[in-house]
Amino acid sequence: MTTAEAGVHLLDQAAWASLTGPHAHFAEGTGRALRYPADVSPIMAVPPVQDEQVWADLHRLAGPGALVLLAGDLSERPDGWGSEFEGDGLQLVATDALRSRPSDEVVTLGAADVPQMLDLVARTRPGPFEAKTYQLGTYLGVRRDGVLVAMAGERLHPPGWTEISAVCTDPAHRGRGLATTLVRAVAHNIRQRGEIPFMHASADNVNAVRLYRSIGFEIRRQVRFSALRSPEGETS
Repeated sequence: MTTAEAGVHLLDQAAWASLTGPHAHFAEGTGRALRYPADVSPIMAVPPVQDEQVWADLHRLAGPGALVLLAGDLSERPDGWGSEFEGDGLQLVATDALRSRPSDEVVTLGAADVPQMLDLVARTRPGPFEAKTYQLGTYLGVRRDGVLVAMAGERLHPPGWTEISAVCTDPAHRGRGLATTLVRAVAHNIRQRGEIPFMHASADNVNAVRLYRSIGFEIRRQVRFSALRSPEGETS
């Protein structure tokens, strides 16, 4: 079942809309439970309406005792599924007030930059980021003396939309507008394709939410982030 068939907005189940849409070539799993390859992203997705078969397929896809990362509205999960973490996030969408533009200060990042990207992520913890996450879209960065000190890029890709993600700046280089420069540059690329930028942020990350709103994003909705532990038993 697609988000359209369920009468759900694409952004309400952004990962599902991505893996059944523009990112279908990354999708692993069944028609009722999908995931990105583990070295691309730990994100998994289920359709807007979940039944027992969806949970069974998700268990089979993840394996016994595995950590399952989901975002969006979930039905009551069956017995045996544990909760490692559940938290509130905010989904923000770009408005006409966002002044997106390229910058001579940024560079496009690729496979050769992965060690520095992973090192920056380890220092700043912007969220899940794996060795091949950069393959999801264009990632841009800023270097100082040859060292990557800030970056941002494209992650989820529902039809007509692209998520700006992995926005991070080395602590020694914060307060200099690098995040704003990068978000505007990534948004420029997205708009050049005729798509709309959107973002996610933890609800308690007040500084990030304030920044994104100040440059032209508005809060669309609250999102529930869940890290679940699949049942230990064998999958059927």
